[in-house]
Amino acid sequence: MKLTSYQLLKIKRVLAVLAAAAVTGILSALLADTLKVITEHYEEHFFDQLHKNQWIVFVLPLLGLSLIALLRRFLFKNKANKGIKEVLDTVNKKGNSLPSYKIPSHYINGFLTVIFGGSTGIEVSTVVSTAAIGAMSSRKAGFLQKYKTDLVCAGLAAGVTALFNAPLAGFLFAFEVFTKRKSKLHTASVVTAVLTSYLLTHFFFFKQIFQFNISEWHLNALPYIVLLAIIAGFNAVYLTKSVLFFKKLFQSFSNEYVKIIVGSLVISILLFAFPSLYGEGYSGIKALAANEILPVTTVMLPLLMVLILKPVITSVTLGAGGDGGVFAPSLFIGAFLGLILCVTLNHFFGLGLIPVNFILIGMAAVLSASIHAPLTSIFLVCAIADNYVLFIPILIACLISKVVAYFLFPYSVYTYKA
Repeated sequence: MKLTSYQLLKIKRVLAVLAAAAVTGILSALLADTLKVITEHYEEHFFDQLHKNQWIVFVLPLLGLSLIALLRRFLFKNKANKGIKEVLDTVNKKGNSLPSYKIPSHYINGFLTVIFGGSTGIEVSTVVSTAAIGAMSSRKAGFLQKYKTDLVCAGLAAGVTALFNAPLAGFLFAFEVFTKRKSKLHTASVVTAVLTSYLLTHFFFFKQIFQFNISEWHLNALPYIVLLAIIAGFNAVYLTKSVLFFKKLFQSFSNEYVKIIVGSLVISILLFAFPSLYGEGYSGIKALAANEILPVTTVMLPLLMVLILKPVITSVTLGAGGDGGVFAPSLFIGAFLGLILCVTLNHFFGLGLIPVNFILIGMAAVLSASIHAPLTSIFLVCAIADNYVLFIPILIACLISKVVAYFLFPYSVYTYKA
């Protein structure tokens, strides 16, 4: 059967969109992987310096926030970084296409925020940068502009895939948080970008973030997993409302220098008291996983303080001009919450619960409740664990925590409009 000229043109356009998605996936993986590598390197370097001289903690956040402010003023012409909200507006056609300067802006600012102690993560910086790569791809040919949403979602899905070596999480993140499109071409575009990102990352950049020894879980732990999920929902809302409160508070400062000084001082004081709050906090999660058996009487108060203060220091970091979001803080809070609950129940009731299981389930539950994306959280944390032994308890915890959080406050930091 001979194809008509219209059919041939349609096939050519589909192939062009998929080619653009593949290029977007490759570029997004390179951006995400290089940002991850250099951020981890310098974050560890500066964190090691704190062990040698703890007083430099009163310099690092001030330096980081000041550099970001200078770059924003002189290099990026005071153009605002609205983060995920700007991507959502682009996808939902409420705003202009993401300009290309968003790529270096979020890349650099995310890097500077984390390495100098800002208590966020590079995930949101990566998502916005890679979404901007997708938007840039849509501008390379006139007809591709029609497929802007497809390529933007392809870029951000590829970015998440590269950060966690988690293709299913990257794919689901695009659909749960950004768009509910069901067209075949949209799905094919996101899948193409995710696969190219995954292959590039897996063979050239992959390094397991955490080493969790997961072997089993017991059905009798289910009631306590439900309890963890409910508490996770409350913690996620606490994080969300903290971010919204401190962003509004810092916006009331008319003087940029005062905002930076106040913000950096608060960050420094909290880091001086609790160094595990530094940066992404992944080193703190690794320490928890390595020391599962903890004496309740001596460490519970410090762990509780870290759990309470993490949303505060994250919110201050963002309010004072730092780049990032709630992705890494949610994982951090969930890990501490899971361990605290498990150790407490084991100590007072002798339940024999497995601490590392509760660490992982807590990470997934708080993330699910914070970003309102249970499926993304399930597959992301399973990828972090590098197995699916805990798939069922994580599934249950993510669904419950999201429902609890939505009931308490039906917005995430992405969707709330003041």
